[in-house]
Amino acid sequence: MIELESVSKRFGATIALYETDLCIDAGRTTVLIGPSGCGKSTILRLIIGLLEPTTGTIRIEGQRVSESSVLALRRRIGYVIQEGGLFAHLTAAQNVLLMAKHLNQPARQMQTRLRELCELTHFPENALTRYPVELSGGQRQRVSLMRALMLQPNVLLLDEPLGALDPMVRARLQDELKEIFQRLQQTIVLVTHDMAEAGFFANVIVLLNEGRVVQSGTLDDLRSRPASTFVRDFLHAQRGLAAI
Repeated sequence: MIELESVSKRFGATIALYETDLCIDAGRTTVLIGPSGCGKSTILRLIIGLLEPTTGTIRIEGQRVSESSVLALRRRIGYVIQEGGLFAHLTAAQNVLLMAKHLNQPARQMQTRLRELCELTHFPENALTRYPVELSGGQRQRVSLMRALMLQPNVLLLDEPLGALDPMVRARLQDELKEIFQRLQQTIVLVTHDMAEAGFFANVIVLLNEGRVVQSGTLDDLRSRPASTFVRDFLHAQRGLAAI
């Protein structure tokens, strides 16, 4: 579904991502994980075209991400960021329907899709008229997820979507998100810093450090066959991992 070929990203003298080759399979959940500043969020922004690679090529379903193709490609990609990224002056419903209205979708079609998404994400329909400040953290993340899913994208990118939530809300949303992923069978790329969360969601875990992929595979692969001392130390530092 997604291919990165010799992709790197530099900001002036700072290298955020060294030349990287990465293939992300269709219909599976790939989790990017690593310490802060390792390049995981940079990869998401490169995929969706918010950043241009310094070197290399990115393809989605065989189509190269470029200045001429990026707008059309973004309509096939849902993107969820930490704390939701909702527009404060729009209601929950207006946030969800923003792109659909921009594309002039029929009103009946939009309302049908909105009801489907409320059911899918367990968001109460009577809260659709509320503004983000009137919603809980978990509700804001549900609205952000609905907005990302509104156009029925082939790919869903999530950048630490649960990182700002308290543990009980986070655990409940983890269960709900996993159920959604299994129902939709989409290509999911999720960024987290929590290996327990990565193990809960992932078909494939990609561990990065200092702008490089250091190992990829299942959680069992990383635990039983760490590729380096860093991999072993990173797993040992994850206090919640023993519970998996």
